[in-house]
Amino acid sequence: MPDTNPELRRIHAFMLDFARRQAGRTIALPGAFAVRDDAYAHSRANNQVVVAGGAVDPGALPALADEALGDLPYRMVSVLDDAAGAACADPLARAGYRHGTYVVMLHSGPVRAAAREAEVVDLEAIGRPLTRSWHGFLPDAGEDVVRQLVERRAARRRGAAAVHIVGSRAEDGEVASWADLYLDPASGVAQVEDLVTAADRLGRGHADAVLATALRLAVDAGCRTRFLTADAADWPRHWYARRGFTEIGRMHVFDRVGE
Repeated sequence: MPDTNPELRRIHAFMLDFARRQAGRTIALPGAFAVRDDAYAHSRANNQVVVAGGAVDPGALPALADEALGDLPYRMVSVLDDAAGAACADPLARAGYRHGTYVVMLHSGPVRAAAREAEVVDLEAIGRPLTRSWHGFLPDAGEDVVRQLVERRAARRRGAAAVHIVGSRAEDGEVASWADLYLDPASGVAQVEDLVTAADRLGRGHADAVLATALRLAVDAGCRTRFLTADAADWPRHWYARRGFTEIGRMHVFDRVGE
């Protein structure tokens, strides 16, 4: 049964629209669609199959992914509906996919004040710390891979009515923590995405400043549905819970590397 929470339905609609708008091109599939962007061929998020709900045939999904992504050395499938994701798990596991679960978390209540300031910055401002962070996350990745993972943020500007990067600067002026903020005032939905703090800047309140500023911008834009996604198996979800976010749903991400 599809998710029936009205907030979750709005969030799913926003995420589907963002994926289509961001894409270089889309490919219609039965019960799903694929997004492709040749400019960022190393980025799985920019080249994947997206499943909205239960209309897809789980048993056919591995072949659909091969059809849409066949020229790439990896596969990625995102299933927004929790029940549909659970139904797809076994067929994709048999096809060699790994399975990750993400919680969808909704913000409610007042925006917490932060001890630091944060501001809207441009991609150039986070370029160096973001590049270092990717080298830390993926130490074996080549320069071209990291370059695409950094530069793909430019494509996100197409994804929503307003797209910002919010950053908190350290005393030396370099951006220490950053996140994307996607705003759609027409539907009242806002997403905070990819909140990262540089490894050598942790524990100094930068992430709190970024999150508080992003939420305040969302409130000021009239976005009452403010959400993010977090790995269900990792600690940040608990950090977000202490800052006014509550789990309202789950989505599933499947990936496979190599043939």
